[in-house]
Amino acid sequence: MLYRSSRGQEGEFTSAQVIKQGIAADGGLFVPDHFPVLTKNDWLRLQDMDYKERAFFILKLYLDDYPEQELIKCVDLAYDFQPDEFHGASEGSKECFDHPQIAPLQPLNSFCHVQELWHGPTGAFKDMALQILPHLMTASIRFTEEESHIVILTATSGDTGKAALAGFCNVPGTSILVYYPKKGVSKIQEWQMITQPGNNVKVVAVDGNFDDTQRGVKNIFADNRLLAGLNKQQFKLSSANSINWGRLAPQIVYYISAYADLLNNKALNWGDSINIAVPTGNFGNILAAYYAGKMGLPVKKLICAANSNNVLTDFIATGQYNRNRPFYQTMSPSMDILVSSNLERLLYEINGHDHEQLKLWMRNLNENGAYSINAELRKALQEIFWSAYCNEEETASAIKYVWEEYNYLIDPHTAVGFNVYQKYRQATGDDNTVTLLISTASPYKFSYSVARSVMDPDSYTFDDEFKLAARLEKITNKKIPRSLRDIAKYPVLHNETCERDNMEEPLRRWLNLTPDEN
Repeated sequence: MLYRSSRGQEGEFTSAQVIKQGIAADGGLFVPDHFPVLTKNDWLRLQDMDYKERAFFILKLYLDDYPEQELIKCVDLAYDFQPDEFHGASEGSKECFDHPQIAPLQPLNSFCHVQELWHGPTGAFKDMALQILPHLMTASIRFTEEESHIVILTATSGDTGKAALAGFCNVPGTSILVYYPKKGVSKIQEWQMITQPGNNVKVVAVDGNFDDTQRGVKNIFADNRLLAGLNKQQFKLSSANSINWGRLAPQIVYYISAYADLLNNKALNWGDSINIAVPTGNFGNILAAYYAGKMGLPVKKLICAANSNNVLTDFIATGQYNRNRPFYQTMSPSMDILVSSNLERLLYEINGHDHEQLKLWMRNLNENGAYSINAELRKALQEIFWSAYCNEEETASAIKYVWEEYNYLIDPHTAVGFNVYQKYRQATGDDNTVTLLISTASPYKFSYSVARSVMDPDSYTFDDEFKLAARLEKITNKKIPRSLRDIAKYPVLHNETCERDNMEEPLRRWLNLTPDEN
């Protein structure tokens, strides 16, 4: 398997090279040169595997330059399960998943099955990829005989930051700097990041929204003068965002794993198509589902669920992508995004790998904030994707409804997915297709919003989100994940804020770049 840039940079690259580099030199995203297709026999084998075995089976198809034993080691280190009674029993023990199935299914009814992707160390779906990426990264450094120190730069809308910090904490040969929008994450998300220990980690708040933060990181990657200075001092930048193929490939695994679980649970027969409802802002999570479909996962519709920042919904409906619109801070902050980076990879696929046209679209987006695709491409997009958005009132109502109807507690992002799935059913009449609803975070990462949706207003106050989480646990009898249980006790270790137009300054100071490199 080889990879190339979506924007046409010459050359082909191995998976180790693209994981180490993160983003192509021409600003494009690395894409595979083909998609392996699973046979019926492959699916039968996958049914008999546990999650680790499935992860190895799928990843070896994309990371075939990794020796098998090395890849097995990466998978074993990433997807460890440890019961609560043994967790942390020895000093220095690593964080593990708290469910033996890693990404278990929870049926709401005979047609809708929730895939819980938040049983990792940080309580969010980003753990599914960011627990393995550091191991893939350090292996790639060895394979490619890289002599530079790898500096991971990451922009986060809430969940990627903590998951990346936890994954790369004290990993030899790497350092990680996470930027987050100061007022664009939940209190618990922020606390998870600013209390992160580690001798190679740094966290900086940005005076702006997530799009400002993401744009600032991209500008750093495009600053040739700064990159030359970093190179002179033996530093090389890479990314832990889903622009990195090492983030995206592991996400394909859980969609394929879910289908195998549905087969095992007798929820469907082999070959039956499913819908997949995904709450998404940056488009990486639903793109992984699309890639799974390219591999043979039978998909009827990919339901793209947006919040009030509904740029993706408008694009799928009209073919016009336009970020020039109001930006809303919502109770589903990880989706508060107007520039969906991974959409570039989808456009590359549906437009026949036409990198010149893709470069034009991306240039128009950068310069004018908008671009349009033609009617033929819009039709191709709508054949597989369906989209709607969910406002704040609807999000709260979805949390309340799922709790009262199914005794199941969901976070606001999952609520957006549930609401849009219901809108899909109403609009299409498709009531009987088995649907996978992707649950991206523990409800306790957003205890303020969840409590407000399901609890009697007279039974709580909003002055302390950590106490509110404890109150929510007592009332609902739904246990707080161990990853979130004690974080209120942790000391603040990071308290730096920077302007959105000067995000390179914390990086320069942190790495002690000399004036010549500034």
